[in-house]
Amino acid sequence: MLDALKALLSGRPAAPGGTPAGSGKSGGTHSLQVAACALLLELAHADDEFTEPEREHITASLVRHFDLAGDEVRALMAVANEARRESVDLHQFTSVVAKHYDEGQRMVLAELMWRVAYADGRLSQHEDYLTQKFSRLLDLRPGYLAEARARATGKGQSGLTPGGSG
Repeated sequence: MLDALKALLSGRPAAPGGTPAGSGKSGGTHSLQVAACALLLELAHADDEFTEPEREHITASLVRHFDLAGDEVRALMAVANEARRESVDLHQFTSVVAKHYDEGQRMVLAELMWRVAYADGRLSQHEDYLTQKFSRLLDLRPGYLAEARARATGKGQSGLTPGGSG
C-alpha cells in the first residue's frame, strides 16, 4: 500500500497492491482509481463524520464504475484514504482525474459526489462547498453542477434516484 501511495504522490504509476505497472491493471488506471476514490472519501469526511451510508455508496460506486471485487474495493479505499490524509491539497487528485477523464466521465464523477454528499440524508455547508470546488477543479461546464445535483437527489429528468444506478 505504501508503494502505491508513493507512486501516486510522485506521479509514477503503480498497479494495485503497489506492484510495478504492467502487471495486472495498468498503473495509470490504478492512479486514476485512487484519485477518484480519494475525492469521494474527502467529500464523505467533509462534515467530520464518515457514515455507513456514505461508505456503502462509495463502495457500490467503485464496484460499479471500476468493475472491482469487494477485496479490491477495500484495498483501493485504504490506499485512497491514506493518500487523502497525507495530501497537502486536493489538486493532485483532481488533476489526475481531469487529465484522464473526458468531460462525460467527469460529469458522472460530479454526480457521484453529490450522491455521496446526500448519502447520509443531509448536506453540510462544507460538503456543498467541496462539491462546487471539485467541479471547478475538474473543469466542468458552467451549469452542469446544478444538473448533476438534481439527478443525484432524484429531482432531475433522467429518472435516476439517489443511490440508484447511473
